[in-house]
Amino acid sequence: MIDRSKIEEPVAAEFSRFNTEFETSLRSETRRLQAAIEQILKATGKHVRPLLVLLSAKMCGGVTDCTINSAVFLELLHTATLIHDDVVDETHERRGIPSLNAIFDNRVAVLAGDYVLSTALIRSIQTGDLRIIGIVSDLGRELSEGEIKQMETADESILDESCYLQVIYKKTATLLAACTAIGAISAGADAPAIETMRSFGENIGYAFQIRDDIFDYFKESNIGKPTGNDIREGKVTLPLLYALNHEGEKAEPMLEIIRKKDFTDEHVDQLIQFAKEHGGIEYAKRRMTEFRNEAVRMLDSFPDSPSRQALTDLADYIIMRDK
Repeated sequence: MIDRSKIEEPVAAEFSRFNTEFETSLRSETRRLQAAIEQILKATGKHVRPLLVLLSAKMCGGVTDCTINSAVFLELLHTATLIHDDVVDETHERRGIPSLNAIFDNRVAVLAGDYVLSTALIRSIQTGDLRIIGIVSDLGRELSEGEIKQMETADESILDESCYLQVIYKKTATLLAACTAIGAISAGADAPAIETMRSFGENIGYAFQIRDDIFDYFKESNIGKPTGNDIREGKVTLPLLYALNHEGEKAEPMLEIIRKKDFTDEHVDQLIQFAKEHGGIEYAKRRMTEFRNEAVRMLDSFPDSPSRQALTDLADYIIMRDK
């Protein structure tokens, strides 16, 4: 496994500054909201998104105050979407830590998510760059559409890979593309470099989400949610999708479970085993690696540097991580 600290080395000082500003950006005099904020800070993950912002800026010219501000508001935006997602999905645990809606209730969780989102928007305006504000405005719409699109595909049992990719584009790839594009903008990069970095982030986003989806098929994965949780919610992700679409009559009993939404523990286990036995995991890993390779290819137009190497290592870290 790639050493995460090595990836952070080119922007170690800037990453430390990000962490400080991220924490200080969330403060409230309202007792219950402050308690929620403290739980949010306790549950924050590995900050892959701000690391993408910082490394992209470093490679494209250098980290600026705008870069730090952008890293903070993008992580705030991501955090707000996770809080709201947990309410929508009725999730009570994330990364092994109770979610806000589990500790408090849906009312407090939604309002805390709104507070974090508002803080993100305020900080995006402080960049003073209309290009960045435009990206953030579009991003909010894309993320919302992604969640609704995922609900539609689950409710209607749509088993189509192109539709699956549309969902993860809106849910995940757009956010990572925004991180790398905004990082380049904040460093003063020209238009071709910004577009190249946007494409890098988009491909990393696809790989990131496919890796997350693969976790759902293995009990040993340490991600803070039950195995088969996506399937129980009617979400047919790439491993199972591939098996269902390539096994003809053998898939009919599995398709019947999905059509009837009869997701008992026994049926969920059957669906997971079907995906494993019919090449679903291997196919998903192959597609994930293809997206990783396309992302890294985008970096060929930039000179060798520690930050470019760190972005390559981060791409590898994303597809090799175990949670």
